[in-house]
Amino acid sequence: MSGRAPNSHASWEPGRSRLRVLLGPSLATLAMLAVLIGLGVWQVHRLAWKTALLAAIDRAQSAPPGALEAATADFARVRVEGRLAGDTRATYAVAVRDGPSGPQMGADLLVPLIRPSDRPVLLDLGWVPAHPTEPLVLPAGEVSVVGYVRPAERPGLFSLTDDVAGHHFYTLDPARIGPALGLPDLAPLTVVALGPQSVGGYRVPAREMPRPPNNHLSYALTWFGLAAALVGVFGLWATKVMRP
Repeated sequence: MSGRAPNSHASWEPGRSRLRVLLGPSLATLAMLAVLIGLGVWQVHRLAWKTALLAAIDRAQSAPPGALEAATADFARVRVEGRLAGDTRATYAVAVRDGPSGPQMGADLLVPLIRPSDRPVLLDLGWVPAHPTEPLVLPAGEVSVVGYVRPAERPGLFSLTDDVAGHHFYTLDPARIGPALGLPDLAPLTVVALGPQSVGGYRVPAREMPRPPNNHLSYALTWFGLAAALVGVFGLWATKVMRP
């Protein structure tokens, strides 16, 4: 009596076929997983940076204003003194605010401060209407301004194009604004004025230090959650595929 040996090649074929089915989705899942985890880790780093920045702003808010030359951190409170170049102005960004007659379009007013013993510095005096009903009169002579340091911006991929000839800018970069105003030696930062002062009857300065939102923890949890969901969905699918 003779028998035939089992066909080992045939017995392995279904398993090998299932592995081939898993290969492409596995590689795609690994790539997507790496991206999701990378985004989550990046948000964790952003969380640490934003937390430190907000702590620095809190310290600056409670500290007396210092000299601009001694400011070593962005958003430090400083006091600057000099003469406003009132006839040399620019505007920055676009914003709508409620006025006596309803919503008004406007922008931040930028004016250089001429300092006797140092480079001129660009002041952001705050929002002013695009079409004021009365002249925006600036103080003459020596002035003392308390504000906070705002670092120079760099245009992004979707930044609007500056109107250099019209002195209206969408990127707050003194290196670009200065030459347009005839002041190529502007300090490489902007001082945002703080206080209740008004210009021509409009309350334009910022009222308080900025408080950037800190949502990075929720962003990180979202990316890590998506990564976990991806692993779970792939695991369920792979289990179904490998089931005999």
